[in-house]
Amino acid sequence: MTGTRAALRYAKAILDVSNANSKAEVVNDDMKQIFSTIAESNELKTFLENPTIKGENKVAALKEIFTTASEDTQKLFALLLQNNRIELLLPIASQYTALYDELKGKQIAYITTATPLTPALESKVMAKVKELSNKEVTIVNEIDPSIIGGFIIRINDQQYNASLLNQLTKLKREFNN
Repeated sequence: MTGTRAALRYAKAILDVSNANSKAEVVNDDMKQIFSTIAESNELKTFLENPTIKGENKVAALKEIFTTASEDTQKLFALLLQNNRIELLLPIASQYTALYDELKGKQIAYITTATPLTPALESKVMAKVKELSNKEVTIVNEIDPSIIGGFIIRINDQQYNASLLNQLTKLKREFNN
């Protein structure tokens, strides 16, 4: 994603400011709303990324769309306008939410399975997740029939692959050696 490093810097800065103002949770709610709104609207995303549209018009549109945004979020809009970085709003919102969750001791575990998680498999997966992380974990189930069976757990940069496809691939390599 373009501008990810810059987006991370802006997200850290807004988190520091909002935390100092005791409004980090309010800004987090704003960022979740901003992320979902922009991610779901190709028109808005294209509008914000269009270099031919003046920044003032972009900020005016953002203030019109996000009328309930907190003062800190409104200041972020102004700062992005000042620095010609409004197109970074989507990745900033994403990074902010991730940083806020990390600050609060929460993580997201992406669980890839061939079929939706059953209660039995979910308890097995949660046991493994607890081994990999000591934080409060939220599970996001992704379906990928190509793994045939089992599951793959991704938490940040850690991955645990207990898929049938992975086991078959290992077996194939053993036979080839």
